[in-house]
Amino acid sequence: MNTALVFGIAALFVLALLFLFTTLSRRESTRAIGFLNRETRTRDKGNPLEHAGDAGFRTGREIEKAAVLERRGGQLVPVDPAPAPVPALPMDADAIDVTRRQFLNRGIVTLMALSTAAFAAASMVGFLWPPPAVGFGGKIKAGKLSDILAGIAANKEPMYVAEARTYLSAYPPDEIEKAKKVYAASLLPGMESGLVALYQRCVHLGCRVPWCKSSQWFECPCHGSKYNRVGEKKGGPAPRGLDRFPIDVVGGTVAIDTGSRILGPAIGTNTTGQEAEGPHCA
Repeated sequence: MNTALVFGIAALFVLALLFLFTTLSRRESTRAIGFLNRETRTRDKGNPLEHAGDAGFRTGREIEKAAVLERRGGQLVPVDPAPAPVPALPMDADAIDVTRRQFLNRGIVTLMALSTAAFAAASMVGFLWPPPAVGFGGKIKAGKLSDILAGIAANKEPMYVAEARTYLSAYPPDEIEKAKKVYAASLLPGMESGLVALYQRCVHLGCRVPWCKSSQWFECPCHGSKYNRVGEKKGGPAPRGLDRFPIDVVGGTVAIDTGSRILGPAIGTNTTGQEAEGPHCA
């Protein structure tokens, strides 16, 4: 039973192949000449003498066969000429041919532009929101007021605060009324507490002015400018007294505001009346 079924399937497969081969062969033979129905072929065969007197008479089948022979011989049927191609637009040479050097150069330029933009943005943010000043340029704590005054009195010399680049010198409290007529209001609270904060630079050419223990004055070794104990000019080429900073005393602790420098008093200012107490150092 199974063997018969296999043979039957094989026979059907072979018949299908034969049918397919026959159909393809027939289609190939009639592709160029077309398919003539039976009536046309019978009429063509039945009238062999209809055009017997015409020179060069050929039947339709002969014409079709000649056409097949011409096609097989390599002769082509002329066709309409193809339209002219549309000219292509020129392409950007940089876009289709970017060299390695061009790529690197463009990358470097792009990175530089981004870095510059980031730096500008950071600078703008820093300008609009500056950070609190730390060190010189901000408020610097110098210590307890009582300790500072005691140290000045014991050593008979001002206290030097290196971080603030400043001398803390004693100011006599009984001279405050004279000070109010000369000094800025921001300096008076510190002077009332008994201290002045004097910037270390000479106002003449910027040399650091040391303390002369023998004269009890500040004396510049560069050009001989001299200032009394509270920084008021006493001699030399300096155009004014020593510049100074405001002082805040909060909870007994002294803080020097080095971000607010105030110009020294004019020549001739002498609120304390202190004169040299010994030989000059400069």
